[in-house]
Amino acid sequence: MSKEDIRSYAMSLGADAVGFAAIEDYRSKKSPDPKTILPAGKSLVVIAYRELDGSVESANSRTCMSGRMAIMELSQKNVYLTGRYVEDKYHAKTAPVLLSYPLDMGPGFMGLIGDISLRHAAVAAGLGVFGRNNLVLHPRFGSRILFTALLTDLALPSDPPVTEELCNNCGLCVENCPAKALEVEGQTDALKCLRHSQPWGIGSTIGFVLKFTKAPPEKQQEMLRDPQFLKLYQASFIGFQYDCFHCLAGCPAGSRR
Repeated sequence: MSKEDIRSYAMSLGADAVGFAAIEDYRSKKSPDPKTILPAGKSLVVIAYRELDGSVESANSRTCMSGRMAIMELSQKNVYLTGRYVEDKYHAKTAPVLLSYPLDMGPGFMGLIGDISLRHAAVAAGLGVFGRNNLVLHPRFGSRILFTALLTDLALPSDPPVTEELCNNCGLCVENCPAKALEVEGQTDALKCLRHSQPWGIGSTIGFVLKFTKAPPEKQQEMLRDPQFLKLYQASFIGFQYDCFHCLAGCPAGSRR
């Protein structure tokens, strides 16, 4: 069976879980129609990777981000290899959906909406349910799991959905969110979250550039030696740097904990 063959291949590359979703079972109100990406697309192969517990729980934000970056690198390579495997063996077309960027930074999107919502794809593929933190909770890994996906014109039926209620509504994610981004149930205030979790992102970069261009030359020299500039410089070639993992670290869901 192609599903089990594809699942076995992706798992052999280091994935922790693999699920399948027929396009008609994937529902995301904000993301575009998958047909705009692959007109003949019929299904999604969703590939999951667990976060390292020690990394997520570390008080050192660089250690937290190192764990995230390692997953991003591994998953990016593996989704390509899986796509190539499916195309070669089943003579199908595939299009990769990466864990994070590149994102549509244009009007109406501004990097806040993915071409495919990997959270909704994961739920449709039977890999979990939504928790109070608005993240996908996996039966084994809880919130500590990340996803990539392949959109393909290969017809693959959806895996059975998770019917277990994995969130106990303890409210720890809401209490532990320093940005207060989870106050409204069912919603994440994306701007509040980003301002806190990505302090070296585009907002900070724009702010720094505006201050720099208005500063006198002697002040500009001083600003270029400021730790804020050095962190922005590092982020410019590393990519998005998350500085907050509270909604993952404090969540008790998952059988591994």
